[in-house]
Amino acid sequence: MKINKLGLFFIASAVLLSACGGTTDDSKGTTSNETTGSEQVNSDVKTVAFITDTNGVDDRSFNQSAWEGMVEWGNENKVEQGNQGYQYFQSANESDYIPNIDQALNAGFDTIFGIGYKLVSSMEEQAKANPDVNFVMVDEVISDLDNVVSATFKSEEAAYLAGLAAAYTTKTDKVGFIGGVQVAVIEVFDAGFRQGVEDAAKELGKEIEVVSQYAGAFDAPDKGRTIAQAMYAKDIDVIYAAAGATGNGLFQEAKSLNEVQDEKVWVIGVDRDQTEEGNYTKDGKTLNFTLASTLKQVGETVKDLATKADNGEFPGGEHLVYGLEEEGVGLTDGQLTDDVKAKIETARQAIIDGTITVKDTLK
Repeated sequence: MKINKLGLFFIASAVLLSACGGTTDDSKGTTSNETTGSEQVNSDVKTVAFITDTNGVDDRSFNQSAWEGMVEWGNENKVEQGNQGYQYFQSANESDYIPNIDQALNAGFDTIFGIGYKLVSSMEEQAKANPDVNFVMVDEVISDLDNVVSATFKSEEAAYLAGLAAAYTTKTDKVGFIGGVQVAVIEVFDAGFRQGVEDAAKELGKEIEVVSQYAGAFDAPDKGRTIAQAMYAKDIDVIYAAAGATGNGLFQEAKSLNEVQDEKVWVIGVDRDQTEEGNYTKDGKTLNFTLASTLKQVGETVKDLATKADNGEFPGGEHLVYGLEEEGVGLTDGQLTDDVKAKIETARQAIIDGTITVKDTLK
């Protein structure tokens, strides 16, 4: 089932996160209160909680996007971070999922968001045991429970556009993909990216090699950097990563190379606009190597569903799918040339119109 358009296609990530290592008396791994000043708190709004996966709330990717959306929702509704408004519960490892959900339940939160496919079994177990509480499963599907809404994304559509961007930009005719754990939710990025590269290569009348490698983890930037180092050493000059915090290592390596060498290497970001991570200085000039970023509007989804819950319109039992048509995924302009942006816009519309069908599997 599709939902109404999310509205803003390019969301500005203007929220500054507090230090994620702090704790409160209310929950493990949560930050200090975000709301300051003398604004009156709205006590009528239903409370919302966010359970992170093991990447943490400041992963510069999936979790951070969700948290930024929740903070924006809180600010717009004049509620504070804490048990009377909104809060996150950070999971250091998978054994924390059930205890963190328990803490959110014991604190009386009305709606609980689970972000990332690894939480699916824990969320389903707790939703069955607590039918009066709303649960939102993001990036995985829980079926046949009236108190659970599942939200997934057509990530392959955005990845296809990233493949076009990489193919039209590469000078070496070699591009790379770094995945976190090789599971279906990540393979869709790989599949869409490959298809985009292949279609662009056909138009250009040449062959472009795509090299894919999986790190086996979403929280290992050192592994991400090692893989990126090997890829760049083989003349790959554009790399796209869908790897959570592991992808931060890719940015580290690209920055290191671009600061010292003449031939530029590029990164395509994921889940949120990662332009800022691509800034570097060379010869006294501030430059940028983030070619573009695929967007997965998790933050807007969190805001949308928190608002629906507050309005008594929680779509329990439904599976909501967000693609290009719903403006739930997309690609930023980044450092793309005007010609490439025009080609990508044409392809985006063709996907929406059904002229281009993007594969969501490597098979």
